[in-house]
Amino acid sequence: MHIPDGTISPSTAVVGYAAVAPFWFIASRKASKELKSAAIPRLGLYAAFSFVLMMFNVQLPGGTSGHAVGGALAAIALGPWQAVLAVSAALAIQAVFFADGGILALGLNCFIMAVALPFSAWYAFRLLRRGRLPELPAAAVAGWFGLMIGALLVAIALGIQPALFRAEDGTALYFPFGLAVALPAMLIPHALVAAPIEGLVSALVYGFLVRSQSGLVQDRPVEEGRMKLWPAWIGLLLMILLTPVGLLAQGTAWGEWGSEELEKLAGYLPKGFAAGQLESPTHVAPDYVIPGLPDMPGYVVSAVVGVICVLALVWVLGIALRERKPAPGDS
Repeated sequence: MHIPDGTISPSTAVVGYAAVAPFWFIASRKASKELKSAAIPRLGLYAAFSFVLMMFNVQLPGGTSGHAVGGALAAIALGPWQAVLAVSAALAIQAVFFADGGILALGLNCFIMAVALPFSAWYAFRLLRRGRLPELPAAAVAGWFGLMIGALLVAIALGIQPALFRAEDGTALYFPFGLAVALPAMLIPHALVAAPIEGLVSALVYGFLVRSQSGLVQDRPVEEGRMKLWPAWIGLLLMILLTPVGLLAQGTAWGEWGSEELEKLAGYLPKGFAAGQLESPTHVAPDYVIPGLPDMPGYVVSAVVGVICVLALVWVLGIALRERKPAPGDS
């Protein structure tokens, strides 16, 4: 689901940032009114959950891999606007520190996974509930639908590149495969595996959170009048310890290939691909590989570091966005 730098043109990247910017702005304005001190850790938990969940790669048909996002759960539990902030925080840390998704492509990735996916899932959930479908089945269907909308947008964003941007010799300048290849390659595997996982996770976790009355579901009763977050922190820790399961999936996620793999698949290396690969000094652990550590413990360390960074980012955003109460004497 992550679009890397080099597979889209600079103009497409600009469009991605332009598309997501209004949603970031509105989400920030709404957060300034909704986020109280006690709600900031809750938002951080959903952002950290999304970050860790995306490390659990699963095998997809066709020899590729994929993952759930957690955006549907965040939208159903907190509302779509807080989900925008939570998933965007996770995607930003992934791009900046772990080279998972491009920095130039971050705007487009956020529009797809932090806006389109959560809003699609939220509207689907609301519509299904109005149709009298019980909460858990509605959450499952909404999670499936939200991830499929995300997969569709990824396929379109990549698939239009060869039609719009070509080199002088007629070859694709960025992504080499058109819509006829991109649409089935993204939609079929995600419909069969990744989207059902997103739906299952959304339903099971949402059901647990509602029953626990922990305060992790907005506008639901809170046991003893305050949030009870420690079970969620324990669950997050267990997820971190289990992240090496994500290493078992074979094959690169479709569209996220490196130069050698892309050249082998396409028969040539698009001229704009290498030029568009942004190597940042902030990429301390590309692909969650820690230098000097074996893959499995390195993956766990990356998860811990990533979660700390995500929580720190959400805390800074929460403090910055929280609406300031007027001091005595202010007019």
